[in-house]
Amino acid sequence: MSEPIVFISHFRVNEGKLEGFRRFFRDGAPLIDAQKPRTVAFLAYADDTAGRVAVVHVFPDAEAMTRHFEGADERSAAAYEFITPDGFEIYGQPSADVVGTMRTGAASAGVTLNMTPGYAGGFLRPSGGPK
Repeated sequence: MSEPIVFISHFRVNEGKLEGFRRFFRDGAPLIDAQKPRTVAFLAYADDTAGRVAVVHVFPDAEAMTRHFEGADERSAAAYEFITPDGFEIYGQPSADVVGTMRTGAASAGVTLNMTPGYAGGFLRPSGGPK
């Protein structure tokens, strides 16, 4: 059985760049939606007063997360005009390649990568449920 994965990336907002990040994210999200159809959720949350941003990704399985990360280097480089990595969290078990990439990225940014691999249960409702 495939298990869902949640990936949360934390960032500090670069000085004076919060509104730029918001525009960047709003403009980029439809592209991710179109290019990464198995990414179930791609959401950003900002704490204006603390100058922090969290981006939440949800995937139905490890393969979807692997596909989402294709092209991530270019997307990240563009985002880093606005934000600086401050830590990563992964819930679930991504592929070994993704784990290696995330460990390398966290180490080069000097931030932590926290992993909680054991899926205990629950459900994922990609359609949002009945209306």
